[in-house]
Amino acid sequence: MYVLIWEYQVKADRLAEFEEIYSPTGAWTKLFQKSKGYLETELLRDASDPHRYITIDRWMSSQEYEAFLFQWKTEYATIDAQCEGLTERETLLGKLETDFHETR
Repeated sequence: MYVLIWEYQVKADRLAEFEEIYSPTGAWTKLFQKSKGYLETELLRDASDPHRYITIDRWMSSQEYEAFLFQWKTEYATIDAQCEGLTERETLLGKLETDFHETR
């Protein structure tokens, strides 16, 4: 599995709009769902800072994610441009892979 984790500091007057676009039923997820390699998105809000959010996007592999970016780059850029004014800061916290097997 391939996981991307983003942190956002959202503008106070744009919280509802941010939540709508970044939620598991929002515009980003709808675009991601066009790829068979997409698994899910989780949106988390910091309990102590209501303007701080984390998104966790899960993909089958980094190759599936890169193929998605290549195929849907125009649509990705369009949504990204629509989101420009929503945040004061966005930071990629990590691109993580699990390529090991659990033993139980």
